[in-house]
Amino acid sequence: MQPLSDNSDPLIAAFPAEFAGDVETVLAVMPASRWGPVNPFSVVVEGQEVSIPGRLYHDEPPADVVASLSPRQRQLLHCLYSRHCDGRVRQRHLAEIVGSVDPWVLPYVLQLVGEYVVEILVAVIDELRDLAAPGNPGHLAYGQFIVENPLFFARTQRRVVSYWSCYYRSTWASFRGYPGCALLDLLRSAASDRAGHPWPNLAPAVAPG
Repeated sequence: MQPLSDNSDPLIAAFPAEFAGDVETVLAVMPASRWGPVNPFSVVVEGQEVSIPGRLYHDEPPADVVASLSPRQRQLLHCLYSRHCDGRVRQRHLAEIVGSVDPWVLPYVLQLVGEYVVEILVAVIDELRDLAAPGNPGHLAYGQFIVENPLFFARTQRRVVSYWSCYYRSTWASFRGYPGCALLDLLRSAASDRAGHPWPNLAPAVAPG
């Protein structure tokens, strides 16, 4: 982990270029951190490549400061803090964006799907239960994003299975009962409709062994 350089703005690249001014405003209210963001990953959002932090380490700004931002700026801030090193912070900020179908929000939600906090998986699936309905805005938005980012979604599927196997098999002996399985089914349905063919299912049909 490298110390954050004073003149470095890596988080500006975490959103499409047209939001750079709003991101700068958001960064200005975020408390300084000794450490810069780490382990960035790239996805395509409406034809633009963005670089999203794997984790960031800034403390949260005060609530009144957040309230002073515009709705778009608050959305961007919640996206960034959904990448925070503290899982409770991630879940708190996810709650503010999980209902959005704005294209630049979707990779932040999907990245959390591929992580290890099952409470976050439950929060996502509770919000996205209607995703399977063709014509639903979320169905269209997530389907398009997955089609544009097949490798990212393949990695997400594998991570959901791996975290279930490592941490949650004692609670859900079968992957079919695990909340992440139902969520992947919804997401694959959206991708299949957008692509016009069944989307690859990388999850086990039954629990191994």
